[in-house]
Amino acid sequence: MKKNGDKALLPAGLQDLLMPAAAHEAEVVRRLIDCFSSEGYDRIKPPLLEFENALLSGAGETLSNQIFRLMDPTSHRMMGLRADITPQVARIAATRLQKTARPLRLCYGGDVLQVTGSQLRPERQFTQVGGELIGVTSDAADAEVIVAAASALENVGVKDLSVDINLPTLVPAIAADLSIEPDLARDLRVALDRKDAAEVEALAGKHATLFLKLLHAAGTAEEILSFARTLDLPGTARREIDRLVAVVELVRVQAPKLTVTLDLVEHRGFEYHTGISFIFFAKGVRGELGRGGRYNSVSVDNIVEPATGFTLFMDTVLRALPKPKIARRIFLPFGTRREESGAFRAQGWITISGLEPVKDDRAEALRLSCSHLLEGGHIHELGTN
Repeated sequence: MKKNGDKALLPAGLQDLLMPAAAHEAEVVRRLIDCFSSEGYDRIKPPLLEFENALLSGAGETLSNQIFRLMDPTSHRMMGLRADITPQVARIAATRLQKTARPLRLCYGGDVLQVTGSQLRPERQFTQVGGELIGVTSDAADAEVIVAAASALENVGVKDLSVDINLPTLVPAIAADLSIEPDLARDLRVALDRKDAAEVEALAGKHATLFLKLLHAAGTAEEILSFARTLDLPGTARREIDRLVAVVELVRVQAPKLTVTLDLVEHRGFEYHTGISFIFFAKGVRGELGRGGRYNSVSVDNIVEPATGFTLFMDTVLRALPKPKIARRIFLPFGTRREESGAFRAQGWITISGLEPVKDDRAEALRLSCSHLLEGGHIHELGTN
């Protein structure tokens, strides 16, 4: 026979967020959104569910295996629970906001649900907060989203923040410029992702020296930019590097205290990106705080716009923050007038009103996790004389 407690068990990767964590997350989300709004990013709120084809267009194409599907009983079309909010923002930009002036700055905050978790993020439901800058291709736009995200994270209290900037389009550009056939270029891409020097050397053939140099091109911005400038690269690839240099320099000017690292061949997780991409980390914190980069915003009607943006993962962001301060909770004995309790709330107190007379107000206040007690018209801190 099953125990009653079994009824409360949740599927793997799902959890209840209790107090004070739930309130803490909501407050941090609000502060992040406020930061983005102050830089001109207008908040939108897409639905949890929408038609499958919309969720899988453009940036959502790589999420096909992560979407829970169900049939819409009204239209009899397949719907999906969003696994990422970015594709929804692209749809809104291309339809509802098609005539709004570009560049279009949008931000959002909400939960997503994925079929499977990962080793670094076993959670399948988590809150995303992010922003998208749509309709421009400039270096300044790439730098803006990196700096906006970093500034917001630092504003909410993240310490020792760093950003790893990547160029997932560099290897394909080099392969195309060198006329490396597509299947070989794909295998080379995989070998570089695995950091397998022997396989890279074998696959690259006469170009092995160049690709082995790229394999080890990861480190501080100063080191890798200096190295990148010395590379003898063909036309398209050289333009990719020049753009990376320009964006990194803008970031360093606008956020001089931000730690910047570079990895010229990192590609995993950036399959749909079309340019400079990035990941945020905090020292001593498990997992990514967020990631983003340049991509093509594609609507269900195949309307394509250049875009860049970022997504922050609240489960990791909260791990990077100090534990929330315990709120001041004052117990108001039964019969306390409503206007009196309102005055306390206006001063920032959380008020817990007694619902019936008790023999010991102090004991009742402690039982209800209050830090203070109103007694005889005076506030007393519990646990002190």
